[in-house]
Amino acid sequence: MCQGLVWQRRLVFSVLAVAGLLFGCGGGFGGGGGGGVFAGEQPADAANFHRDRLVAWCIVPFDAKQRGPAERADMVRRLGLARVAYDWRDNHVPTFEDEILQYQRQKIEYFAFWSWHDAMEPLIQKHGIHPQIWLMFPEPAGETQQQKAEAAARALMPLVEKTGRLGLKLGLYNHGGWSGEPANMAAVCGVLREQHGVQHVGIVYNLHHAHDHIADFEQQLAILQPWLLCLNLNGMNDNAQPKILPIGDGKHERRLIELILKSGYSGPIGVIDHREQLDAEESLRQNLTGLQRVLRDLGQESAAASFGSGK
Repeated sequence: MCQGLVWQRRLVFSVLAVAGLLFGCGGGFGGGGGGGVFAGEQPADAANFHRDRLVAWCIVPFDAKQRGPAERADMVRRLGLARVAYDWRDNHVPTFEDEILQYQRQKIEYFAFWSWHDAMEPLIQKHGIHPQIWLMFPEPAGETQQQKAEAAARALMPLVEKTGRLGLKLGLYNHGGWSGEPANMAAVCGVLREQHGVQHVGIVYNLHHAHDHIADFEQQLAILQPWLLCLNLNGMNDNAQPKILPIGDGKHERRLIELILKSGYSGPIGVIDHREQLDAEESLRQNLTGLQRVLRDLGQESAAASFGSGK
């Protein structure tokens, strides 16, 4: 255990040092440069929080209206959004191509695809899209963190190689347990880069699976930031009561968003539906209204103005 802890600390510090050289300690994997990590100042204009840069997530199986591809694309555009991370179930496989075509019709970026399905490979090549692939991975076997990280990296290699061949980024997705802990996710990314020369694997971090890290979010974000491909927001109360909450209705998300702004992270930001009892349009609208209110409260007038007049 001690050996694993020492290795973990060494890897994290190494990762942060490398990130400082590669990314200017700012934007993370998916963003540009930016100021130093937690420099204490927000950017004058948080462009990644502008409405048309946000990523809509969990809007397919969770939509109470169960929209089809055309209706969903129209709904996203009505909300002023222009990026979608696509989640799916088996019944959506036959409409994979239509989803792509409808997003193209509405000039929506097909930003990410959940997990993997072999039916997507020819469609990715046919339509020239480059979605991030978001993947949960199970806790691997091993006595130490190093052993577990190396085992996880080996297990991921088939999809790592496939996404690399297709020119796609692969995002490790937090969903609780060992594999959802920032230090462990960063360790797996570090092994892939250092031992396998992989440059396209990062982390997708979700606040709705991060209630255990409300108190120490600043420290966790510093670990995540070099690898972040996308950061999905949520309203946040203690003990996940409730787990899914509109932005602005919780106790802690204002502070977390302020920390994100001060960190210099300039990569993609997501907003979620994930409430199957609710129309996805209404759920997203609630999040957009709440996020606008938080941004205005934090002095991000340009980003808040991008949402329109609001109510």
